[in-house]
Amino acid sequence: MITSQCSNTSKDLTTTAPEESPSVSGCEKVAGSSMWIYVFLGNLLRGIGETPTGPLGISYLDDFATQENASFYIGILYTVALIGPLFGYLLGSFCAKLFVDIGFVDLERVTITSKDARWVGAWWLGFLIAGTFSLLFSIPFWFFPKSIPRETSKKELGKASEKMDFLKLDQSEPARNVPKPKISQVDQGFFSSLKALFSNSCFVLYLVSVVMHMNSLIGMLTFKPKFIEQQYGQSASRSNFLIGLINIPAVCLGFFLGGFVMKKFKLNIVQAAKLVLGSGLLGWLMTLLFFAMGCENSQVAGLTVSYEGSAQVSYEGSGLNHDCNTGCFCSLTQWEPVCAGNGVTFVSPCLAGCTTSTGTGKNTVFHNCSCISPLTAGNSSSHLGQCARGDDCEKSFRYFMAVTVLTALTFSFGAVPSFMILLRCNKPELKPLAIGVHTLIARTLAGIPAPIYFGALIDKTCLKWGISRCGGRGACRIYNSDAFRHIFLGLRVSMRGVGLLVFFIILLQLKKQFLAKIPNPETKCGTEMMSQQDKDQMSDNGDLTVKTANSDPDKESNA
Repeated sequence: MITSQCSNTSKDLTTTAPEESPSVSGCEKVAGSSMWIYVFLGNLLRGIGETPTGPLGISYLDDFATQENASFYIGILYTVALIGPLFGYLLGSFCAKLFVDIGFVDLERVTITSKDARWVGAWWLGFLIAGTFSLLFSIPFWFFPKSIPRETSKKELGKASEKMDFLKLDQSEPARNVPKPKISQVDQGFFSSLKALFSNSCFVLYLVSVVMHMNSLIGMLTFKPKFIEQQYGQSASRSNFLIGLINIPAVCLGFFLGGFVMKKFKLNIVQAAKLVLGSGLLGWLMTLLFFAMGCENSQVAGLTVSYEGSAQVSYEGSGLNHDCNTGCFCSLTQWEPVCAGNGVTFVSPCLAGCTTSTGTGKNTVFHNCSCISPLTAGNSSSHLGQCARGDDCEKSFRYFMAVTVLTALTFSFGAVPSFMILLRCNKPELKPLAIGVHTLIARTLAGIPAPIYFGALIDKTCLKWGISRCGGRGACRIYNSDAFRHIFLGLRVSMRGVGLLVFFIILLQLKKQFLAKIPNPETKCGTEMMSQQDKDQMSDNGDLTVKTANSDPDKESNA
């Protein structure tokens, strides 16, 4: 980047292209690039590979585990699955410290650091490392047996209550050659199964609740590192490192404890719903604390403060010109921040009115800055880089991370009980399809739109946009911290709140249908998976119990 000074002299400090004079060479080639196809195909193949271990794997685990252990095993599966994101964040932290063109440029000539908004880490390195490990870890799957014996206990040879009829029907018929169904019959069965799923009001409400929660979760995960960078002045590397090292283990612990509690106390479906609603409400209330843990805007002359030092917010560089730099003819598109002695950042040495400089690279110091002298009582020098945040902001960041750990633990505590409700609220034969539809809708209606509208609203708070190599709008250099915080947290809280309201309706339905002394056979949620024998065995307190196969009448287990 060319460091421009008020004296109109320039000094080459780094090898990257200047923002103030974008190059058009190669822009046509970049505009017509089809590299996105490789990203699309990579994600498509990854989605295909996740299917056996995702929806089908969870359904398989629930089918071939005892009723007591199913929720515990699913909790362990969720916990282990998060080890990947844990190492992913740590790997991302490592790659973010490395310059994107490492190995191709002289790093001694690069004047920016990893805390600079212009810094781009070696993002491509993470794909190479993760892809190599994925290939290595996929090899053991080739040696798995074709079938695994179903787990049974000494006192329980059958399945859970809601799976009894399904397995009895499967085992009562002798093995014989069954002709393969025609394609038209398969299609008819598929659509009739879909109709049965979406006729289940409990399942539909569950999907609505999950979509709202997933929108909040995915939006938060996508922009949380950027939020930490802009709100608390942390580098991208440290943000990823802390999220991976602190938050992910808390989520793992929450998943494990949720499954353990389900197994230890043998919670039925209504008790599980109460646990989900209670943990979600507690986590939602703790999220409100984040609104009070923000930092004030960074002091940037012409953007968040005036050149006289008074607070103001100006967009699109409308306040960058001042009497102290009128004779410098500075570019308003350039972003090369320098920090003055009083903690005020200037967008560039030229806009600070600096006329001379000493040192090279990151150690460059600018002198005789006409815009800095009135603010620093004679000290008119500045150094490269944006000014660091104050001690109060660092303290707020510690509180933020502490509450983040608690909210992550609380929300994840209800994840396994919530998933067990999905499994128990549908017929056993519809369970794999229900999990697949749940995954599809959650990723389609949350995974795709959430980053788009979160990002669009957050971009409204940008105070200074960079310029791309081809002259278009680049990345945002600095945001209005207050507006960023209110939009980011407001979206999270509102969507979580709507999801909790919908789940409260689900709880009311479950209480009505599962805890009523005389169940209504016309209800759509849950009763379709109970046999007549199950309905006759409703206990006096409303808990649904069932006799397992080959067990005594006094040995009943809670469904």
